[in-house]
Order: sequence, then C-alpha cells, then structure tokens
Amino acid sequence: MDEPFAALDAITRDQLHDDLNRIWQETGKTIIFVTHNVREAVRLGDRVVLMTPRPGRVAQIWDVEIERPRELDSFEVSGLAHEITARLRAGSVPDVSA
Repeated sequence: MDEPFAALDAITRDQLHDDLNRIWQETGKTIIFVTHNVREAVRLGDRVVLMTPRPGRVAQIWDVEIERPRELDSFEVSGLAHEITARLRAGSVPDVSA
C-alpha cells in the first residue's frame, strides 16, 4: 500500500486505520505500507523501516513493541515517532544494508 490514506481527512483516516488493523488481525496477511507519516507508520506497523534517499536502501529498522490497539496520540506512539523523526531530521541517513 503506497500512501493510501494521504488525501483523507483525519476522521476518515482514523477509521480506516482501525479497519486495516481489523482486516490484518482477521486474515494474518502481510501488508507492506509506504508512508511519509511517521506516527501512522508506528500506529499501524510491527516494524518501521527508514529508507535512504536515492538509491533507496534500508537505513534503520525499529521494531514496534507497543501493545495493540494503538492510538495516534498515545504517549508510546508519540515517543517512538519522535525518535524516528529525530533520526530523519539529523540529516544524512547512512545506508546500514551495505
């Protein structure tokens, strides 16, 4: 899924986050979700993968060990999102896959 919720209002996006979580729990299918929204990634994911700019390679991976269900504004989601965002703002993102 490539930024499927980017153009939605906050209420619709929140409902679709819940729907996606429910579908994932019912099916057990793997979903690869691409987003620039760090909190969204933390809320929905088991893992957040930070990619380098061109060429896109893995820079860092965070395992999300926050109990579900998760809320966008929870302390735990905000904390991990802040850590990831700080890494992004730090400037250059080294390639750790090499």
